[in-house]
Amino acid sequence: MARLVLVGLPGVGKTTVARALAREWGCGVFDTDDLLSQAVGRSAPEYLRQEGLVAFRNAELAALEVALNADGVVATGGGVVTTSAARELLRAQMTLWLDCDDDVLKSRLGGVDRPLIGEDVGAALAQLRRERATLYAEVARVRIDASGQLVDVTKRARDAASAVQP
Repeated sequence: MARLVLVGLPGVGKTTVARALAREWGCGVFDTDDLLSQAVGRSAPEYLRQEGLVAFRNAELAALEVALNADGVVATGGGVVTTSAARELLRAQMTLWLDCDDDVLKSRLGGVDRPLIGEDVGAALAQLRRERATLYAEVARVRIDASGQLVDVTKRARDAASAVQP
């Protein structure tokens, strides 16, 4: 079973924080986008574009199931919470919601291939926030401020994970 699972919007730092925590804790780190890519033989964005959202969400759910059965920190794709089966799995985990202002997210997303973001990053992020905020809140035990330096965000996540009982 995973030690910690991170959810949140694209660009919030889930993978970066997961890697930092895994280094500190001496455990594995599992990124559902990476696991999905390994399973389908293509990058997550490429698979999404070629196979469509339904196939992508199914592959993402399978990747989440693999990640949750490992000893480590799990970084999820931003939209994993849109699948009810994934939300059910996430509620049973020590799940933290990393969140920060859209302006911070926009600055972090520059040049990254994100098919669901498109050209108008600000509008896309606002829409994703409207669609997903209640879903993140549903699965997460704590909402963490993910703005600022990695060392600070990692400390906030570590402290929250220690303070909240599974």
